[in-house]
Amino acid sequence: MKKYLLLFILLAVVTARSQRMPAVNDALLLQPYSKLDEKIEEFGKDARAIPFLDAYLQKAKKERNYGEILNGYKNYLHASPNNLRLTYADSMIGVAERSKDNNLLGSAYLTKGIVYFSQKRHSKALDHYLIANKYLAKSNDAYLKNKVKYNIASIKYYLGYYSDAINLYKECIAYFKDENTLAYLSCLHSLGLCYNRMGDYVLCSATNEYALQESARLEVPDMDALFKLSQGINLYFLRDYSKAIVKIKNTLAAICNEHDFANESVAYFYLGKNYLALGKEDTAMNYFRKVDQLFKSKGYLRPDLREGYELLIKNSRAQNNIRGELYYVNQLLKADSLLHSDYIDLSKKIYRDYDTALLLKAKDSLEGQLSERKTHEYFFIFIVAVLFTSLLYLAYRYFKIRHHYKIRFEALFDQAPSGAEEQEPLPLKEELATLIIKPEVVEYILNGLVKFESQHKYLQSDLTVGKLADSIGTNPKYLSKVIAAYRGKKFVYYINDLKIDYIIELVKTEGKYRNYTNKALAEEAGFSTTQHFTTAFSKYAGISPTFFITELKKRYAQEIVPMDQA
Repeated sequence: MKKYLLLFILLAVVTARSQRMPAVNDALLLQPYSKLDEKIEEFGKDARAIPFLDAYLQKAKKERNYGEILNGYKNYLHASPNNLRLTYADSMIGVAERSKDNNLLGSAYLTKGIVYFSQKRHSKALDHYLIANKYLAKSNDAYLKNKVKYNIASIKYYLGYYSDAINLYKECIAYFKDENTLAYLSCLHSLGLCYNRMGDYVLCSATNEYALQESARLEVPDMDALFKLSQGINLYFLRDYSKAIVKIKNTLAAICNEHDFANESVAYFYLGKNYLALGKEDTAMNYFRKVDQLFKSKGYLRPDLREGYELLIKNSRAQNNIRGELYYVNQLLKADSLLHSDYIDLSKKIYRDYDTALLLKAKDSLEGQLSERKTHEYFFIFIVAVLFTSLLYLAYRYFKIRHHYKIRFEALFDQAPSGAEEQEPLPLKEELATLIIKPEVVEYILNGLVKFESQHKYLQSDLTVGKLADSIGTNPKYLSKVIAAYRGKKFVYYINDLKIDYIIELVKTEGKYRNYTNKALAEEAGFSTTQHFTTAFSKYAGISPTFFITELKKRYAQEIVPMDQA
């Protein structure tokens, strides 16, 4: 009864929040989204995060910024218990539909699919991945496209299409390596699992070892328990049972703390298999019973785990335990029913709606008009034509994008350092017409900005408009207006552009910085996260930092003339 009462209260809170704008400290509304993000990330699911969650969403709504409104609801989603996350996912979809923005629509449906997948509701997850994929097909957002690709790969892994999943995971690894650390590590983990299921245990071990090395290099240990669990399972197949037991047991505490019931179930199953291989049948059965307990409470069972029920049935029969045997037979029937319906539904959807939707339509059309032989001939011609056209289009897009990127690179390479020279005043914007600032005050603020820029104080990681105003000796309102009029941009973009301009000049003039990772460059420039750095760089430069540095290395390598040719 208490459980249902708590759920009712939580739902009431969600409803109340959706119907009114909570009171927010005005000072928080002046904070940039990046600072609010830092606080939200710092406090996580702690109640201390609530004022920052509220401020983020209210600020976005006041600015009518659909992208940030969607991020605001996503922040609530991550801070909420699992049973409330779909509510916030629906709010994200509502905002995205009002925006009519394909990127936001793709992101919202992808997020809801991920929530369903975390609940092991695979069919619902795939439905939303496919919707997201359709919206993002019209988008140039490589990050979201690869995120959808990763989640489609997870469905393929679940279905047993390991070769297809491996190809998708490898593409995601290549993209995420320099873009998103956790996504990169997640792809490595999934790749190792695929190798294990395909029976390539040596390659699985090598992948797990490499993933742990990368985790240490990137200083992100969040997934170490999963890499070690994967290796523990791999050791079972390599018949190193005692070592496998130790490895798997060492991961259980971290997995249980994360409430990861799926991997907890997998760990119990393979502990049972290892103990059974060592002849410790009673201990093994206890672990298989733990798998059954999770199946009863969470409704989760992976195909390879059903063997536990067969072993429990066999054990009950050997002990003449008719009641126990009947119970496990019934449980196995439930498991088979769940797996059968889930697999048929998922297989149909991923085949029909993702892999071959266009080709199947063409095939059906041709079969209605031609004989079976002619159908095959025309179908083959159609496929060749589609592939050839697709290759031509992809080649055209590739060279067009590369050409654009080359132009942007050349412009940045030839760009002189911005320095701290005075800039010509831009025409005052409409909002300045309502605020009269004395010329001597404007001159004072501009002199302060010149000094601020020349001393590179914009590299501070915790810089706000209030702090800069204090250091110059003015107020934030005047400072923001002068920056808008004389630098032609808002405060956040003004600071970001100075940081990026500094980094561009740094990697152009000092070779050691060309070997820095995006994370290290972000820290050098005072960005709070790698993602904020790469986004700001791409917005300012029109190309990614990785592409710029790669081209820069090529340029300087060409300028080195061998001694015998000098």
